[in-house]
Amino acid sequence: MSLIQQHSGVPWDGPTVDTFKAGDPDTAVTGIATTMMATFDVLKRAAANHANLIITHEPTFYSHEDQTESFKAANDAVWREKERFIKDHQLVVWRFHDHWHTRRPDGILDGMTHALNWQEYQRGDAPNLFVLPQTTLRELAKNIQERIGIKVLRVVGNPNLQVIKVALAPGASGTQRHLEFLRRDDVEVLVIGEVPEWETIEYVSDAAAQGRKKALILMGHIPSEQAGMASCAEWLKTFISQVPVVFVPTAEPFWVP
Repeated sequence: MSLIQQHSGVPWDGPTVDTFKAGDPDTAVTGIATTMMATFDVLKRAAANHANLIITHEPTFYSHEDQTESFKAANDAVWREKERFIKDHQLVVWRFHDHWHTRRPDGILDGMTHALNWQEYQRGDAPNLFVLPQTTLRELAKNIQERIGIKVLRVVGNPNLQVIKVALAPGASGTQRHLEFLRRDDVEVLVIGEVPEWETIEYVSDAAAQGRKKALILMGHIPSEQAGMASCAEWLKTFISQVPVVFVPTAEPFWVP
């Protein structure tokens, strides 16, 4: 953790969720696994790969702050089995969210930009904005789905809309952030991870119904940030050589019947 702080290039102070979430921080590290979300499936695959330090971008225990008091009080079976697995396999879970985002370039955005192969279209003055070759909304969505390998991708807007101006906001940056992008004349399509359906989704639906040149692509939270944690593993390898470092992808939870 000290090495990560030293190499992060950003101040490490103030309130943060980038803390230990489970396990004993004094555990001897045998291997490191970066992941988008420390799901039970990810923990099992990391342990099988002899990686006992799991660096996760998103929460382990079902809330942003990883609060577990209510699960303890309810003697929740799902939480209890996950806790037991971590203890039995001597795993340590540490979250790397705030400071990976505040790096320049943003570690998640940079990883996703490369995964989409949009580097040459990225605006130098605004890294979340891209000017792509002209295409339809339908073709843009299909291209994103194929490049990232998304099973369930959702789109709001006219499928035949001709677009070139795209904003990429991975994860769940919130409706206010989404609206800041959508109100811009240089954004025709906003690509996000997720949002409540009565917020940004309804806004874009209304905008499209009014004939405005606005559209929304929802990748799902995990696919929208996953490549950023794959690049995190490569970044760690530049200054950690004592133990193996691997990336363990988080499975997309959704499927189409």
